[in-house]
Parts: sequence; structure tokens; C-alpha cells
Amino acid sequence: MAIFFNEPSHTFNEYLLVPGYSSSECIPDNVSLKTPVVKFKQGEEPALTLNIPLVSAIMQSVSGDRLAVELAKEGGISFIYGSQSIENEAAMVARAKSYKAGFVKSELNVKPTNTLADIIDLKERTGHSTVAVTENGKNDGKLMGIVTSRDYRVSRMDPQTPVAEFMTPISNMVVAKEGISLSEANDIIWDNKLNCLPILDNDGRLAYFVFRKDYDQHKQNPNELLDKEKRYVVGAGVNTRDYAERIPALVEAGADVLCIDSSEGFSEWQKRTIDFVREKYGDTVKIGAGNVVDRDGFLFLAECGADFVKVGIGGGSICITREQKGIGRGQATALIDVCKARDEYFEKTGIYVPVCSDGGIVHDYHMTLALAIGADFLMLGRYFARFDESPTNKVNLNGSYVKEYWGEGSNRARNWQRYDMGGAQKLSFEEGVDSYVPYAGKLKDNVRLSLSKVKSTMCNCGALSIPELQKKAKLTLVSAVSIVEGGAHDVIKKDSNQTTYNG
Repeated sequence: MAIFFNEPSHTFNEYLLVPGYSSSECIPDNVSLKTPVVKFKQGEEPALTLNIPLVSAIMQSVSGDRLAVELAKEGGISFIYGSQSIENEAAMVARAKSYKAGFVKSELNVKPTNTLADIIDLKERTGHSTVAVTENGKNDGKLMGIVTSRDYRVSRMDPQTPVAEFMTPISNMVVAKEGISLSEANDIIWDNKLNCLPILDNDGRLAYFVFRKDYDQHKQNPNELLDKEKRYVVGAGVNTRDYAERIPALVEAGADVLCIDSSEGFSEWQKRTIDFVREKYGDTVKIGAGNVVDRDGFLFLAECGADFVKVGIGGGSICITREQKGIGRGQATALIDVCKARDEYFEKTGIYVPVCSDGGIVHDYHMTLALAIGADFLMLGRYFARFDESPTNKVNLNGSYVKEYWGEGSNRARNWQRYDMGGAQKLSFEEGVDSYVPYAGKLKDNVRLSLSKVKSTMCNCGALSIPELQKKAKLTLVSAVSIVEGGAHDVIKKDSNQTTYNG
């Protein structure tokens, strides 16, 4: 006979946090949102830790290299989508990793015989204004000079003017030798009022640039998530089909952490993928798995060696898996079950496997609920799709700006690997929709506002860290009438001139 769960599964919308005692120390400025990303043994530190508990979903309409950079600046990780060619995904990872490294390989390079028109074209295509002039026009060629926007005036110069005639020659430049520390390079930049400092090898070839703006950005983004080489931390999605080719390419490109992108992770396909990683790389390559919705699914992936486990089936705003296939579970209930299993596994083995809650977040306070229930971090799709930095188009729809947002199981994405169940069958029916989400502006502004709410609520619960929140949180189920009571009701709203009677 089938197994029946006696209690209904619940969503985040059906829970509220009950405030606890908060001391005078419980102020948002004192709250830490650091949280582990990958498994670790009791008494040890995790190899990778988030500064904020947010990662972006493995979706075409969410996670490109631009969003990866912006989210890393705030302290989170973007998992660049895998439903593209191996070469394209690896290139996205490489671009994000090279965006800031302290010592940056030159992206824009020309020969002295190139023209002003070439400089203008490069600037328009990339948005960058610093161009290295090397003997061979490559980023490791012998440095001849540099061109910035201060070296030319488009309105007063012939577009065919050779670069050699208006560049700043190396004889007039401040340069440094390879081997200099980043701290020393920044001192030279500040002492000489430079915007950038070329770093040359012993033969005069360009090795790197160090930019003033990178130092300034670090001061503006104190939570930025960097690797040991001062590069942004970047994640990438993989599937259970071409992992043997895709994973090595992503590792070579510099991906810090991988995640198997699948609608349902309690399968042999995930075990095979994790086994490949462990056999080829041991524990040096980090890979998460999922998605699951109960303790059995978690324990299976934990035993397989997953570095973290994702929870959630059918709870995403564009996901129709439950509607199409009748599988899934309310996100709050799924998270409660899995986090209990995680804690029992930790007590039994001494290995802590972080849990990522994927889906079901509608309001900012749902983030705090998910963390209080036990999630170590959250994967968000719709939330990030609304921002300037997501890869999709901004569209004016009936007088309001929106951004395109589609599911990986939609006909538009056609990411059949995510729903792969073996055999040669491809995507035969949709499990996601094609839609719009309200445009919300810049990622930085929205993330900081959302997390200010999370920190404030944590203070209401008397908690200054996520582990402390999970120990102290008190949650209550609410009735349908209580949910109505929680919003504006029985008043005449000024903006709509309509009376709201819900009580």
C-alpha cells in the first residue's frame, strides 16, 4: 500500500515568526548573515562560505556573468545556467572570474597602427575605456603605451588617426614590475594619482593591470565574496548527461562550486554525476545536488557525497511540475523534513551538509522564515530576474516596465536535460511557463533592502546569526483568516480610492 503523510504540506505563507526576547545588542548592524555553502566536518571550517544567504537560480533568464559579478559584490553566488553549450557556459564563468582579480589581464588591446575608429568601436562594444597598446595587439605583448578617454576627442579628430599619434607612450607612464604585491600596487596608484597601473614582466611584456576602481569598489562592497586570488566567487550548473565533458571545462574556467540542475534529484543519475567528480577530483571540486523534498532524498544525496542539497519541487513561480505531473511538496514542510534529516545526519556522522531552499519565496519575510526553519541559504529565480543585471530584456508592457522570465522547463528554454529520466526521449511536455516579472531596478539596492528586513526580523527573534536564529526561532501556523488580517484591511487606501473589507 502507498505511504501516506498524515499532515498536509505547508508553504511559507502559512507561517509566522513569534518574537522572542531581544537584548540591547540585537540591532541589525550586529547581525551576521554568513553561512556555509559546502559540507564540512565537525570542528572544521567549510571550504566555501557565503557572506549573505542568497544564490541565484540556474536559469537562462536569471544567471549570466553580469549577474554573477553583481551578486558576488554583495556576498552571494550566482550559478550560471547550464542549458547552453559547454563553450558558452565556460566562457561566462571565465568572464566573471576575470572581472576583478586585483591583477587583471588586459581585455582591450590594439597595435600602434590601429586607428581611433578601432578604439571607439572597442569602447562601444565593451563599455571599457582603458585600452592597452602592445606591439602585437595582444594582452601579453610588449607594452608600447595606453589609451584612455582623456587621450582623444572624437569631435576634433579624424577617425582614421593612428593610435600611435595620440596614445600615452610608455616613456610617459608609471609602470611596475611583475612580483609586486597588490598592496604595493595600490600605494603606487594612490601616490601617483593614477587610474590604472600596468604590470610588466622582465621583457617589458604586459602581464596585468591594477585598477583604482577595483580598490574603490571593494570599499563600497564590504561583503564582496572573493577567492584566494581576490577574484569573485562564481558557481555553475551542470546536468546528468554531458557532465564528463562539461565539468572539466567549467573547472578549468575557474568555477568555484558546481550544482546539478535537475527537477528531481533522488535518482541514480545524480549519483553517477557525483561519483564522476569524486573519482576525477576527489574533494577539491565542490558540487551540490537536488532537488529533493523529504528525508529519504536528502540522505541519499548526502551518502552519495553531495556538498550541499537543494530542496524544492514545484514551488517556483514559473514551475508547473505539480500541475503537470502531480509531484512535489509544500516548500515549508519539505524544508522542515529535510533540515531535521540534515541535523540527524550531522549528529550521526559529524559531517554537516548544508541545505539550500529552492523556490517558494514570494515576500522578503519568507527569506527569514526559510532560514529559521533550517535552510542554510536560499536559491532565488524570480527575485533576481527582476533586476537590471539579469540577462533578459526590459519591456514596456501597458505603460509599466517588466522583465522577461521563463522556466527551464518551458518550451522557450527547452532544457530537457533538467527533466531527464533516461533514454532518448527529449522534452515532451512543458513543466515551466514563459512570463514577465515587474522590473525592480538594480540588484544592489534590492538585495540590501531585503536583507535589512531579514536582519531586523532576526533581531525581533533575539538572534544575531543564522545558526542562532534556527535555535531560537518560534514559528506558528496561521489560518486563512489570519493571513487576510496580516495585510491592509478595513481601510480606504489613498492610492486606489477603494475600500478594502477583508475582516
